[in-house]
Amino acid sequence: MGVGKTTVGQVLAERLGTTFRDTDTDIVTVAGKEISEIFIDEGEPHFRELERQAVRTAVAEHPGVLALGGGAVLDEGTRALLSGRPVVFLEMGVAAAVKRTGLDAPRPLLAVNPRQRWRELMEQRRPLYTEVARAVVSTEDRTPEDVADAVLDVLELKNA
Repeated sequence: MGVGKTTVGQVLAERLGTTFRDTDTDIVTVAGKEISEIFIDEGEPHFRELERQAVRTAVAEHPGVLALGGGAVLDEGTRALLSGRPVVFLEMGVAAAVKRTGLDAPRPLLAVNPRQRWRELMEQRRPLYTEVARAVVSTEDRTPEDVADAVLDVLELKNA
């Protein structure tokens, strides 16, 4: 959360001459409401099902750069779908995460004790991120352009 997936993804797509798609945006479009509202109105399990469907659809239909929501890897089927693909885990520490996401941002999973909850989520998710990722790139103290350069380097797409 707050790592810059959308911004970096847009920069990467531009540099690669392709399109960008964000599954969180797809979910909002399909549901007709913001993610925070989905969590409140229908709960996290419903959101996760929408997320699974959005990822499956996007992977099947979209040939460009794809940004997935932070919890997408919780689903075993999603992790299997990502296997062998050029997935990059964008990471940062808790201090940077809190600074970027803010304590009042509409992030339902960080509503209570954001620092502690962020740490718990990362402890749970980090092994799943690294399971599917071909590479890990830190976003701390880097511009989106610098992160995009690092992603292109680790995926050996610098001259693409």
